[in-house]
Amino acid sequence: MRGLIEIAAQGIEALAVAIIVIAILHGSVRFLFSINNKVEDAYERYKNHLGKGLLLGLEFLVAADVVRTVVLEPTLQNVMILGLLVVIRTFLSWSLVVEIEGRWPWGRTKSVEGRGQ
Repeated sequence: MRGLIEIAAQGIEALAVAIIVIAILHGSVRFLFSINNKVEDAYERYKNHLGKGLLLGLEFLVAADVVRTVVLEPTLQNVMILGLLVVIRTFLSWSLVVEIEGRWPWGRTKSVEGRGQ
């Protein structure tokens, strides 16, 4: 059973890497076409596309770490390392959201703010 769980965790990690690589390749090709067609906000679109790919990849990496730590090696030291990894990756995710959307992840969007009034 442990071997199957380890393979699953490695599969999730491989999927995370594949998501990031595919997002970079796909976004780069789209960016080059956008530049060629002189699209006005090509860089902004490119940055958003890469950020979203990185965010999704980070989520999968956190999931793989949780599976590996909680199921395979639930020692206090490993749980503390997992906590540190989750904090670091959460900070990276928040930084990416700020870069992409220009607001903190918990901030309200402009369309939501205007509805209540």
